[in-house]
Amino acid sequence: MVKTFKFIYSIIIFLSPFLVVMNVDGELIKCTMDADCPTSLNRKWLCINNICRKMCVTNV
Repeated sequence: MVKTFKFIYSIIIFLSPFLVVMNVDGELIKCTMDADCPTSLNRKWLCINNICRKMCVTNV
């Protein structure tokens, strides 16, 4: 019984990264200048190659 639970637990741990879908950038936002990009408090959006890209803002 314990071996069955360990096996199921290990299968869940092994397969979970493959089942989780990560959408890091999301939908690409088309732009022509920086003003076309959205605003955010902790990110700076720049228009690079007609696509909005987010850059980290650091407080030094």
